[in-house]
Amino acid sequence: MIEAALPASGLVFWPVGTGDSTTIVLDEKTVVQVDLRDMKQADEEGAVVAAVIDRLEETLPVTADGDPYLALFVLTHADLDHCCGFGDLLDSPILIGEIWATPRLWRELAEEGAMCDDARRFQEEVERRVQATLKAVEDGMEPASGNRVRIIGYDEDRDQHSYAQLPDSYFTFPGEAISMIDGVDVSGRFEAFVHAPFKNDCAGDRNDTSLALQVQLRDPDGIVGRALLLGDLAYPTIKQIFDFSEANGRADRVAWDVLLSPHHCSKKVMYGPDENGVEERKQDVLDQLDRHAGPAAYVVASSRPFRDADKSGDNPPHLLARDAYEEITALPIVCTGSHPTVEAPHPVVFALDRDCGFALVDVEELQESKVASLSTDRAGVWRLLTALGNTAVTVVGTAPSTIPQQTRGADGVREAVRQARGDEAAPAEAIGFGTE
Repeated sequence: MIEAALPASGLVFWPVGTGDSTTIVLDEKTVVQVDLRDMKQADEEGAVVAAVIDRLEETLPVTADGDPYLALFVLTHADLDHCCGFGDLLDSPILIGEIWATPRLWRELAEEGAMCDDARRFQEEVERRVQATLKAVEDGMEPASGNRVRIIGYDEDRDQHSYAQLPDSYFTFPGEAISMIDGVDVSGRFEAFVHAPFKNDCAGDRNDTSLALQVQLRDPDGIVGRALLLGDLAYPTIKQIFDFSEANGRADRVAWDVLLSPHHCSKKVMYGPDENGVEERKQDVLDQLDRHAGPAAYVVASSRPFRDADKSGDNPPHLLARDAYEEITALPIVCTGSHPTVEAPHPVVFALDRDCGFALVDVEELQESKVASLSTDRAGVWRLLTALGNTAVTVVGTAPSTIPQQTRGADGVREAVRQARGDEAAPAEAIGFGTE
């Protein structure tokens, strides 16, 4: 069974084969899920894919009624490798406070056979929330948590669908930022800037209508981490995003410390036909990605392990894309299917970091920290958090105003644990995400 602790504030990319399941942790009360791939084989002995719903149910914060609470679910687009298991998520005890969806869902309803069962369950749930929101508005109220919905993007046939009746406050369009989650203002901790889908793509291929976001996380000390989540977009739309952002003084909106490689590390991001139909490398978009990368930027491939060699017609991940990204970052691309090993993949976890926005957390350190006892020494608690990149344990209380600079990595963790306990004693109690 694949296990993981959620970071105190950061990102988790789950190993789910070639598909997307990204968890964003704002704090001990607020967790966001972007896309989902939860396959039945995850429950088999020796599985190398994560049972994401089970892991969320175990680690999410809980409501006053004791239900696991997911503040927000976001679907970039309705492909099975981005929504697999959504019906199971709905049937689980997890309360989903709010859902973000694109108008493409309603368009696809008219296309017979276009939607898989989980995509249809998602669309039905979004429609239920639209109706619940309209009823709340009619009654002069806000929709309750569990009924909230936001529609992101345009569609030319909007007037034909029920969501068009929603008040303007329930819509967001490219070029706008969102800092409200489930009715709560989280602007000091989180912001999602919407890059796509563009209006001109509303009737295009499903991948081309993917919801594309820049997500920013911020902690009380002003540390900011930026991630680009671009769904399954390909070169033309990604180039348009960077061109528009640069031309309109929004370069900060394409800055990134972590890039979830679009379409599971597909070469279609940076390779395409020239005027004669011959495939060529599109260096312009690679230069833009390079220009806006942070000082220690990482690229994540949410995919099966890379092959030793690719042949024409192979599905992602593509070695050409991997090699191009590694030229930008000077760091190996992090593949969810092989991190840290192919035989025993673990979730890829990033935590907010003062020096580089997001820092990749060592799996062994993350697991070690889950059993660290720091209940009597708050300074020791925060030393451990610092050594881990502020990741794996959540502490109720306030950080000291001054936190001594600590060595990072395994040596830093061991020293922080030693200082917190005062010796090499075994932990007295375990603390972790959601502990009170």
